[in-house]
Amino acid sequence: MLEKSRVMAGSAVMLLGAALLAGCTKSEDGASPSTSASGGEQVVASASPSGAGCTLTQYGAAPLDLKNAIVGFSQSEKEANPFRIAETQSIKDEAAKIGVKKLLTTNANSQLTKQISDIQDMLAQGAQFLIVAPLNSDGLEPALQAAAAKHVPVLTIDRKINATSCKDYLAFLGSNFVEQGKRAADAMITATGGTGKVAILLGSSGNNVTTDRTSGFVDELKAKAPGLSIVAQQTGEFARDKGQQVMEQLISSNPDITAVYAENDEMALGAVTALTTAGKKPGKDVKIVSIDGTRNAVQAIVDGTINAVIESNPRFGPLAFQTATSFYGGTGIQENVIISDRAYDSTNAKDSVASAY
Repeated sequence: MLEKSRVMAGSAVMLLGAALLAGCTKSEDGASPSTSASGGEQVVASASPSGAGCTLTQYGAAPLDLKNAIVGFSQSEKEANPFRIAETQSIKDEAAKIGVKKLLTTNANSQLTKQISDIQDMLAQGAQFLIVAPLNSDGLEPALQAAAAKHVPVLTIDRKINATSCKDYLAFLGSNFVEQGKRAADAMITATGGTGKVAILLGSSGNNVTTDRTSGFVDELKAKAPGLSIVAQQTGEFARDKGQQVMEQLISSNPDITAVYAENDEMALGAVTALTTAGKKPGKDVKIVSIDGTRNAVQAIVDGTINAVIESNPRFGPLAFQTATSFYGGTGIQENVIISDRAYDSTNAKDSVASAY
């Protein structure tokens, strides 16, 4: 049986505690969760334990009262994806809740050059603190350099960048994507009984989410289920239409596929459509496991077309602004603050649809 939930109910993120952000690693049982207005919680699983964390002085930033500040948020992908919709809304909601003077928001629409110019434009408009959801792990150097030149801290969320913390950027808030891949593999083993032929719908290239979710899944299958063979891997670019298109091609080239691992829910839902159109029964003839935890995917578990989903919680607003508040309050911020994510299967999906994003 899939692990039902690793998220605890509890206090709002403002109770997270300076000790955790300062580098005192805590288990999920010891961390305080953040609760979004839409009902989802984020639990901090751990913070990187080394050192005292990055301080205001070390970063070279000036003191700042967020209620008198201009904060910028750079979204990486167009908001046709429920993850991005929920993530942006969470940032907006928390900025309004704590009374940020002005929040600037941009959307790069999956274009790296636009994300760079978006960040540069927000700096030109006077942004004093930046929250960035990077499109890729590499390539943002011009934007980071522009922020550093103005001593503006950059907090990254949901995707890591290949740069130096406390210099090029402040910290990373997000999930353990390797662990997500491993948990998806465990769910696949449960769904298939440990035998079959698996196709992987990869996320977009150039970011650590795709790399980590793939390696975690592949390594776990090798270790635990040699009877599950991976027969195809192709990118669906984290998009539903592309996932459907790729799945159609894979059905044609590999008609004996019995399982699909989709590295996000949108691609999984596209695969459901492709399989149904081809006369196959998704969730039965072809088992499907995905990552994200969108409401549509959790509902698909209830409907029987998806077998399991590992959550990737997008509600970063409370944790992001608590991190900023702690930073400007003198707390050292660790380079990695890792959250815990829920898991959904037939045992809990029906009761969880309403709280999914």
